[in-house]
Amino acid sequence: MRRALRLLPRVAGFALDAVLAYRLRSAFVILAVALGIAALTVIVTSIDGANRKALEIVDMFGHDAVFLLGGDIESRAVGKRTLTLTWDDARTIRQSIPGAYLAVPMRAKSNITARFGSRNFDLPVVVGTTEGYAQVWNWPLSEGRDFTAEDVAHGAKVGLIGDTVAQELFGDRSPVGQIVFLGSLPVQIVGRLSYRGLSGGGGSVDDRIAIPLTTLAQRFNLDRKYFRAIRVKFHNPEFMDAHVENLRSLLRHLHRIAPDQPDDFTILTADQILQFLAMLRGGLVAFLGLTAGGAILVGGFVLANLFSISVAERTTEIGLRKALGAATWAITAQILAEAAMLTLAGALLGMALGMGLGQALSRLGILEIQFSMKVFAIAVASALAIAAIFGLRPARHAAGLDPVQALRRSEG
Repeated sequence: MRRALRLLPRVAGFALDAVLAYRLRSAFVILAVALGIAALTVIVTSIDGANRKALEIVDMFGHDAVFLLGGDIESRAVGKRTLTLTWDDARTIRQSIPGAYLAVPMRAKSNITARFGSRNFDLPVVVGTTEGYAQVWNWPLSEGRDFTAEDVAHGAKVGLIGDTVAQELFGDRSPVGQIVFLGSLPVQIVGRLSYRGLSGGGGSVDDRIAIPLTTLAQRFNLDRKYFRAIRVKFHNPEFMDAHVENLRSLLRHLHRIAPDQPDDFTILTADQILQFLAMLRGGLVAFLGLTAGGAILVGGFVLANLFSISVAERTTEIGLRKALGAATWAITAQILAEAAMLTLAGALLGMALGMGLGQALSRLGILEIQFSMKVFAIAVASALAIAAIFGLRPARHAAGLDPVQALRRSEG
């Protein structure tokens, strides 16, 4: 055992010499392994990023609230109504549902240009809502105030501005008290929503301006009786299942839905959001996992084939070493050490490629990426596994060569 440990540095030295002697072949192996590790790096970082984003979204949504949407979003029937929620629904929910203390209706108008002076910003949505908007979304104001009941009752031309919009239109200046034009509608900013940094439908949640729902309906000629959604907050979130059932029963009664008819509304909770995100994450894992697995297998087969060729070309060297007394395990260890050196080099290159690709995809908004030491550990472990699995057969073949036959073959 001690003799074997003393010989290991020499074995590693022989392996390094062989890697450097066959540079082109080594480069092919490193590149093939790097492509597989790059794919693996992207999948690991994207899954970690998706997990983080899911937790952020659920945290923003809140476990003490539900999001009530008009229409059954699971049904895609032609002509299905989506505007089924009314002011009476919101008022009755606040008054009649046990534990409900906030019910804030909402509607949106998309693709409006906000203008301040010579600066413009294309808003994905202008949100129409009521007092309590910041509170119901756990979204503190960095300055200013929220809407009041008077703002909503009188259809006041006031607004809450998202952080990104504020920066684009005002830079370092405070937007509070300033007049922003939404199309041709002048709106005085009364509050600035704090930075959230999360993506939502149509863009970032910070790319919005909210105005009173009555103002939105009046100024943009929308239906004044119905709106698209209600956000409801409850005391005692541990009883959320009971809250949801109470809410469903009340709305079916208010909408006069027969027992055999489906709901004309959809209730979303934090748990449902998490389940949906988990399903999307599972699809991402399956797709990227197949891609990464295929790329790693290709790298492994390249290593196995090139090492088999290398062993055949180095018959004289291996036969001479065995004739001089080299142990079988030393030959096996040398070939495996060569494979490990190349795959580890491929792992480092692959991680660099994967991180670069991940950053590019993240900037494009295609994937959410999160790097960690786990990526390094998985890449190294995968590289060593490739070396052990695909390098073992060529190593055993080299170790099993008969020295006399090997030398005769080289002479012939």
